[in-house]
Amino acid sequence: MTRRAVSPVFVGRGAELGTLNEAFEQARKQATSAVLVGGEAGVGKTRLTVRFAEQAAQDGAHVLVGGCVELSTEGLAYAPFTAVLRQLVRESSAGEVAALLPEGAARELARLLPEFGEPSGDEESDSARARLFELILTLLERLAERRPLVLLIEDIHWADRSSRDLIAFLSRNLRTSPVLMVMTYRSDELHRTHPLRPVLAELARVDGVIRVDLPRFTQDEVAAQMAGILGDAPEFARVDTVFERSGGIPLFVEALLEHADDCSFPDSLHDLIIVSVERLPEETQRVLRTAAAGGIRVGHPLLALVSGLSDVDLENALRPAIAANVLQVADGGAYAFRHALIREAVHDELLPGEHVRMHARYAEEIDKDRGLVPHGRAAIEIAHHWYSAGDDLWALISAWEAAKKAAKSFAYTEQIQLLERVLTLWNKVPDAAERISADHVTVLERASGAAYVSGDMERSMKFVRGALGELDEQESPERVAELLVRMANIKQQKGRPGALEDLRHAERLVPRPGDMRTFVLARLGAELMLINEVAEGTALTEEALTVARERGHEVQEADLLMNLALGHSLSGDLETTFATNERALTIGTRLKSVRVILRALGNNVDALDNLGRSEDAVALAIEGEKLARECGRYRQQGVFIANNRAEALESLGRWDEAIELVDLAMKMGPSLRNRWHLLRIRADIAVSRGEEDVAQSILAEVGALAPLPAQWTQEWVYNTRLRLAWHLLQGDPLKALETAEMALTNPPLSQKAALGWRLLASIRLVCDAAAPVDRGRASAVRAGGDVLASRMRSSGPVVDAFRMIYEGDFDGAAGVWKRLGRPYALSKALFLAAGEAAAGGDRDGACERLRAALPLAVSLRAAPLVTQIESLGRRVGGLLTEPVRQAADEQILLTPRELEVLRLVAAGRSNREIAAELFISAKTASVHVSNILPKLGVSRRGEAAAAAHRLSLLG
Repeated sequence: MTRRAVSPVFVGRGAELGTLNEAFEQARKQATSAVLVGGEAGVGKTRLTVRFAEQAAQDGAHVLVGGCVELSTEGLAYAPFTAVLRQLVRESSAGEVAALLPEGAARELARLLPEFGEPSGDEESDSARARLFELILTLLERLAERRPLVLLIEDIHWADRSSRDLIAFLSRNLRTSPVLMVMTYRSDELHRTHPLRPVLAELARVDGVIRVDLPRFTQDEVAAQMAGILGDAPEFARVDTVFERSGGIPLFVEALLEHADDCSFPDSLHDLIIVSVERLPEETQRVLRTAAAGGIRVGHPLLALVSGLSDVDLENALRPAIAANVLQVADGGAYAFRHALIREAVHDELLPGEHVRMHARYAEEIDKDRGLVPHGRAAIEIAHHWYSAGDDLWALISAWEAAKKAAKSFAYTEQIQLLERVLTLWNKVPDAAERISADHVTVLERASGAAYVSGDMERSMKFVRGALGELDEQESPERVAELLVRMANIKQQKGRPGALEDLRHAERLVPRPGDMRTFVLARLGAELMLINEVAEGTALTEEALTVARERGHEVQEADLLMNLALGHSLSGDLETTFATNERALTIGTRLKSVRVILRALGNNVDALDNLGRSEDAVALAIEGEKLARECGRYRQQGVFIANNRAEALESLGRWDEAIELVDLAMKMGPSLRNRWHLLRIRADIAVSRGEEDVAQSILAEVGALAPLPAQWTQEWVYNTRLRLAWHLLQGDPLKALETAEMALTNPPLSQKAALGWRLLASIRLVCDAAAPVDRGRASAVRAGGDVLASRMRSSGPVVDAFRMIYEGDFDGAAGVWKRLGRPYALSKALFLAAGEAAAGGDRDGACERLRAALPLAVSLRAAPLVTQIESLGRRVGGLLTEPVRQAADEQILLTPRELEVLRLVAAGRSNREIAAELFISAKTASVHVSNILPKLGVSRRGEAAAAAHRLSLLG
């Protein structure tokens, strides 16, 4: 009978393999992004995924493999993605990989792999990690354009926080490319506080993510595995015994068969695994224990140095372990334990003194020659080994150095953990400050900064408070001021009060002109503007701008100019807003500062929309979003620009496009405030369409239904206006009137077109709706609105139109909205004008306006407005007859987005080309084409193009 360590026959797993194959087919159609394969240690996750990967490769897929590395309590930062990059470079070259990315962008990958050259000097911590994520996403998408891609990541239960975040990001955003991520994890290791649990919960809510739980083998499957290993069918009694003792776990079946000649079975799983090691020669066991201290994989040169053996002696010692399939020879002249459980069992055999010596030897040898471990791992490996060796001094020093290395790789969460280790060891090392050339407060400051950038605000606040507790503001005013600014930022992010007080305190600490005062004034000035203290905020910003110019800090000058533009915008001076942003854009362009350029572009998208130039705003936004994608900044700055584009699309009545864009931006994991801004746009459309469930859910999330005011003027105004619209939608004008009364009590009202005058226009409509129920209260609210209106300035056509609505000049407003191309606002104004005409006895005039209003409302699917128009039409004599309905139906034959798609279809573009040009997914483009064909009464794309020309639909 021939006995093998591992069965050559792939046993069972037919259903699970079928699920993976089906997921891959769905990924080709851009309907699935990831599969999570969970199971106990030793249950066969790797065997399953390797089998799937082999089949996928045979079917033409490009398979990339990366694994997570266990290192103390957290894994090695970005380990699986570093391995993937290394594979790509090995398969082609660094130059070919770089050619897939925007020009110069590959330098960011040098933080993970040195083959990509020197990392860029741009280390803006607030957006650097997001850019790295987008580069990885772009790389995978470009690779998938050549052929379908499978990304296999093993052992994500060991993944570091940065890798976990990147995995979640990719899972949300890979739906538009034929890419499938397959990830394995040990389900039996996920205790209640395991950091992977919330990630799995998040991924479970992502469309296109599938979860596969790998069960233990049945008794029949164990029998088949045993037959493969033994080369013959085993006896039933033996199968029964092995199945009972192994519990159906394939690795344990192999281990039990390894010592089949013994008269008894081991008492524990540890003993079961270690038995195969104890059969090996003593020298082999000693070297295996040495190797286990180095991790699941260790290079030959490093193992030789640590073990003290010559190359020949080391090979002779390891040969029996390789023959017994305890160790395997891996790529790059390294040895790897066949399974992590084997390595863990061997490592547990180290005696206390042996444990200390082995880890210390690894730290010493790696420190002498950092090339003994893969690039980027030396610092963290040294820190791990010194800490495991229990050497407090060197553990502190190495953790400090590794933290600096983690920061350069944007692995901020790993940086925090290392800095926390420094803080833990601080009192154990008497001269700690001298050893790392930094005091305790500096460690706390860096930990706070890393926590802030990684989004862990509670942790960041803890470190800030710790640092402030150790500082005297008389002796270190600038350090205290900087920490107070961070504290204010944290409070603002968490929506807590007190940010303004912290900023004013910081300003008092640095009264003299200088870099720190400029830094504080920039933040304080912006905060004051956002809470409608525009005059004071502008004065402080101008003071900071003067110092920045005197010191030649041009990037800071550009940022401060854009802060000034914010003040102009909130004051309603939109032309000056646009011009000021343009000055900042000029500086950014000259300095080639992509961050400044994108911020200026995003601001001017908003300015153009408020000036009534919404088509120009959309075009500028598309330009900005394209640049953000190319430069790996879409997740933050690109989403901000997309938000402003969605607002312009909403203005233009291109609501389906706006919803699509909001959904896309939401998948990018935007910051909390960007998320709220996006949701408010969606809520505006939901209220206008009568989508009550959608609207109510969003209004609750953004705080629009809460009695407390929002922190910033813009948020307060948006929330108040949405709340008014919600109550009117619910048919409760008195509740809306109550909200209006509260809103007019010392309101932080902005003169910006989309804010102050739009809110006043909404209050006018609330008063009109409530007057029949409570005319006295409605008149009082209207009088309060008049007082505020008298203080407001009118600048630009959008403001003029909202002012006309407030003053009751509905026909005048309709004329403006028509010129600006805003169909919903036009339809609403026409309806209001029709009501006025009907009230004055002009039924023909009312009907004429309603005829113009109805098709617009129907085309937008604005059901509440359609109902109002039809109801008024019936009251004025049933004048909305079938010809009017037919005209409406003809006008809504195709939506604006469908017309854009049709133009590209007529130009001969494929779905993928249409998707690329319109910034939508290929799947969405396909859905649009499928909707267009039946509307035109055709079945093929060529017929659609002919119909478009025949019906003059292409303009």
